[in-house]
Amino acid sequence: MGDRIFIGVAWPYADGPLHLGHIAGAYLPSDIFARYHRTKGNEVLMVSGSDQHGTPITIKAEQEGKKPEEIANQYHQQFLDSWQKLGISFDLFTSTGTANHAEVSHDFFLTLFNRGYIYKATVSQPFCPHCQRFLTDRYIEGTCPYCYSSGARGDQCDKCGKPISPVELIDPHCQLCATTPQFKDSEHFFFRLSAFRDRLLVWMKRQTHWRQNVLNFTMRYVEEGLKDRAITRDIGWGIPVPLDGFKGKCLYVWFEAVIGYLSATKEWAKSSRDEGKWRSFWQGNEAKSYYFIGKDNIIFHTIIWPAMLMGYDSLNLPYDIPANEFLTIEGKKLSTSRHWAVWLPDYLSRYEPDPLRYLLSITMPETGDTDFSWHEFVRRNNDELVATYGNLVHRVLTFVYRSFEGCVPMPREFDSRSQAVIDVAKDTLNTVDKLLYRCHFREALRSAMSLAQETNRYLEEKSPWKAIKQDRQASANSLYVAICVISCLKTMLYPFLPFSSQKLHEYLGFEGRVEDDGWQLHFPLPGQKLLPPEPLFSKLDEGLIEEEVSRLGHVKHNL
Repeated sequence: MGDRIFIGVAWPYADGPLHLGHIAGAYLPSDIFARYHRTKGNEVLMVSGSDQHGTPITIKAEQEGKKPEEIANQYHQQFLDSWQKLGISFDLFTSTGTANHAEVSHDFFLTLFNRGYIYKATVSQPFCPHCQRFLTDRYIEGTCPYCYSSGARGDQCDKCGKPISPVELIDPHCQLCATTPQFKDSEHFFFRLSAFRDRLLVWMKRQTHWRQNVLNFTMRYVEEGLKDRAITRDIGWGIPVPLDGFKGKCLYVWFEAVIGYLSATKEWAKSSRDEGKWRSFWQGNEAKSYYFIGKDNIIFHTIIWPAMLMGYDSLNLPYDIPANEFLTIEGKKLSTSRHWAVWLPDYLSRYEPDPLRYLLSITMPETGDTDFSWHEFVRRNNDELVATYGNLVHRVLTFVYRSFEGCVPMPREFDSRSQAVIDVAKDTLNTVDKLLYRCHFREALRSAMSLAQETNRYLEEKSPWKAIKQDRQASANSLYVAICVISCLKTMLYPFLPFSSQKLHEYLGFEGRVEDDGWQLHFPLPGQKLLPPEPLFSKLDEGLIEEEVSRLGHVKHNL
């Protein structure tokens, strides 16, 4: 029996389209990991959904004169379209707007409340006298009291990553009208996060397999002391508090959104007609849970969500939280407000998905920020995908198809050089296996591409296209070795490049899906019929670099 792997992926706010920062941060690495484990034969469940209750949605709705649910539903459909085109293979991508999610969130709230981990308290809340409303999270901005950066919100500072409360902000103002707020008393519910400090520290010290930057950031935050956090807000858009007497108050989005991992699993189980199936991913030692997020969400997944799970009891704590750092664009910090972003729907309207998946994988911000540039996109596509890997595949399969009647040639005894290449392929498959298991995606892809480079060197030495004139068997031998390596590359590159890998799978004469053949050396049989091969990748014109860079800062996203 294989492993059981639960993959929870950050829930995007349904207030705008996805951009490359989202993809590099959470969605591509999670998909690579899921495809890898499915190919290994493991039982995988990957879930996420649109976060439809955040204040970004209500702000967007007010700006456009629409209802919040209209905005949320429009972007949710766009997300689904983007996942399909980019090949992000969720088992379920749902939303926080379902009745199921509200039911599971209410159960979580009431369980923590009945166990004493949620309590009521009267607090001073910012109120805008001009807008005549309480200002929640993104409706209020100011200067961060910790790192002193401007533009900090009333729930978190994006610069230093620390959660903050509105009362802590320096020079706060209403995000909509810039009025300085007044502070009024309001009764709210709080999660007793401080009660879990010691348990969290004991648990965290055992997580030696976490990325060092994630572990260090989390430990530092916990050791500084944990404060109880408000989990309700004065707003009409969201999941209402499941207690009488609190009309007009909803669960805070940070509290109910993480519960989405559990509610999505239960929704998936119901759709599979086995309502209890969710337990196999959430209870017992057989399952490992991974959470793929950007670094701005670290504490919500390494501290707050684990504390909530501890309080609820009987549910598995996270096994790993391989959070990525940020992606910059052309050397500048990504900014959606200034349109300094590459929007995913915009990219997918003009280019193929695998070249983007390749670039974001080979430069993935696993331990530090990395940069996306159109020059690098074109260079990597042309020099690596086309010239190194694509050319290897195309010239071998084209020559074999033409010279050996469209079939895999019959090899004889291999010489030491040929056997060495086969051995390198075996070793590389094992190396990539170990790296992907530990969520080292960038290094895994580089290892796979080094095998393609080595195979090109081997073919230059053997020159089967020349050897066939004097020694047809020698040519058949080296071409068969190359086809075996190409088949191996197809498997190890499938998590990164699913579309081109599936094409190659079919060109080689295999049926079904790549992942169905497993994570193993699966060599074509001599005589196996090939399909007429086509190039896997297309060379890009360098003229697009200037064109695409000129769009930055000017092109607004559209629904």
